[in-house]
Amino acid sequence: MLSIKNWLNNYFGFTKRELNGLLFLMAILFLVTVLPYFYHSYFVKPVFQSTNDQLALQKLVLVNKQQSKYAYQNTQSEIEDADLKKSITLFSFDPNTIGIAEWQKLGLSAKQAQSIINYRNKGGKFYKSEDLQKMYTISAEKYQALLPYIQIKGQEFANKFEKKSDPDKVAYVKKELAIIEINGADTLQLDEIKGIGAAFARRIANYRNKLGGFYKKEQLLEVYGLDTLKYAEIKDQIKIDISNIKKININAAEFDDLKNHPYLKFKQINAIIQYRKQHGKFNSIDDLKKVLILTPQIIQNLTPYLVFQ
Repeated sequence: MLSIKNWLNNYFGFTKRELNGLLFLMAILFLVTVLPYFYHSYFVKPVFQSTNDQLALQKLVLVNKQQSKYAYQNTQSEIEDADLKKSITLFSFDPNTIGIAEWQKLGLSAKQAQSIINYRNKGGKFYKSEDLQKMYTISAEKYQALLPYIQIKGQEFANKFEKKSDPDKVAYVKKELAIIEINGADTLQLDEIKGIGAAFARRIANYRNKLGGFYKKEQLLEVYGLDTLKYAEIKDQIKIDISNIKKININAAEFDDLKNHPYLKFKQINAIIQYRKQHGKFNSIDDLKKVLILTPQIIQNLTPYLVFQ
């Protein structure tokens, strides 16, 4: 201290009083500078300098809480399981009738038992032992333990509806396609043709009756809705007996006898009747050609159905 005084006195020329005051001021400045560090070190708790540090601390606290919670839950679960195992009593039961208390005796918790009761209250029913496996509350292990004790009333009725294999069942043999004579067949017989249903059978029969019968297979293409694909499908399943065709005596036929024929229109029918009245009976197809309103195609279509008597 003396050397500092000498140094200051030599270079600055302070009086003794001024020198003491300067030293006192320097001491105060030193204390002001050092005191904050000392205070924070001994009296203030450490503060994290960044948000990341604060978050890290929060996460650490949260993890500790969760671990404590899980540890408590696991401990409670172990205690409950131990208590449950002590109270398990296996006995014969019908899952459709027993209550919560009985389920608990069998080793289920109150919640598990209640879920089964809720299932039954909503209309659910166990028809056979295997149905109990559908309950998610019953593990496969638990089901195996309960299986020998399940006794469902009326289970034999459920077994009756199970699909069973028949060892004596004869293997299916594909039937050969039936060949149907279409001029003499009724609608049931026509329905036996593969590809011809009830609707087509009726259409074929109705058109055949108007014609008087088919004289060739291709006439089926004239049936409403029967196209070339359908014809190709059925043509090998049919045959035609032209002896079953109903003939028309053109010299005796009246308007009502001809009006429903598919190949004739009203004007053509009238022309035939008027020509016959004026020129007499038709002796052959050549005479019919003299009716000008009849085209060669119409006459060709009509020929198998006409007789001249």
